[in-house]
Amino acid sequence: MSIDPQVQTVIDAVAKAEAEGSPQAHEMSPEDARQFYIDTRGAVTPEPPEVAFAADIYVDGPAGPIPMRYYRPAGSAESDILPVMIYFHGGGWVVGNRNTHDVVCRGLANEGCFAVLNVDYRLAPEAKFPAAVEDCFAVVEWALKGAGGLKINPERIAVAGDSAGGTLSTVCAKMALDQGNAVVFQALIYPSTNMNFTTQSQADFGENYLLTKEAQLWYHAQYLNSEADREDWRASPILIEDLSGMPPAYIMTAGYDPLRDEGKAYADRLAEAGVPVIYKCHDGMIHAFITMGKVIDETAVAITEVAQHTKDAFDALDAR
Repeated sequence: MSIDPQVQTVIDAVAKAEAEGSPQAHEMSPEDARQFYIDTRGAVTPEPPEVAFAADIYVDGPAGPIPMRYYRPAGSAESDILPVMIYFHGGGWVVGNRNTHDVVCRGLANEGCFAVLNVDYRLAPEAKFPAAVEDCFAVVEWALKGAGGLKINPERIAVAGDSAGGTLSTVCAKMALDQGNAVVFQALIYPSTNMNFTTQSQADFGENYLLTKEAQLWYHAQYLNSEADREDWRASPILIEDLSGMPPAYIMTAGYDPLRDEGKAYADRLAEAGVPVIYKCHDGMIHAFITMGKVIDETAVAITEVAQHTKDAFDALDAR
């Protein structure tokens, strides 16, 4: 499939800005890259939909309080005990926060009729690998233990995220499984599963499609302590030896994304291990399109898909 015309418009706009002197992520300091990411969200992010409730809360983590935003879907009552999706934002473990992914999380909550926890884990390079993993898993453990009394069902917990957040989601799912207290679903949106650049999509789309190989190497350099960390399954979950018993998964990729093939490879490995997997490639899309709903129509379709598959997993448990 050819690239979506709306996506091409985004690519052309970015190329024009770069030709006029706008820097790329790998040419900035981490602080400047974070601010640039925040400053450019307005051009691609739609207005936030109304939800029944949204508030910033904090959970004790290994290095101090972990900020989160807690959402309850439109139409829900304050007394409803809801299933919950724990969402980890993308941004290469370096940029992004609960504000940059606020619209995505609101949409997921409303479309899926579940609560969402939008997690602000520690970022690199100030907090190197595995700090993000530790923060995210601390939130998962807290939710599994009852979420501090929030009106959510600790037996109906899903993890989800885009890009780096997808990686963190499946790593947390494995860590929970290994502790014998598993989450029930994982929704991975174009996750990074292999930090070793071995796929054809990395070769095909590592230039001119927003997420470049240079940018990926820069993100990895901020996040990892050394090249050896690439071989740690918590950074490259394709290296997990035993995936049996992992929660059912929905894995979404984008056709013009350098991460496409590693997402598909991970879906295949889960399926080979007997894990129920639904895989979907949005063929005309690029990396990060899930946050571009103001300018890309298919974003809304993708958010609905993620929410519906997660809701289906919760409903299937309730039907037993």
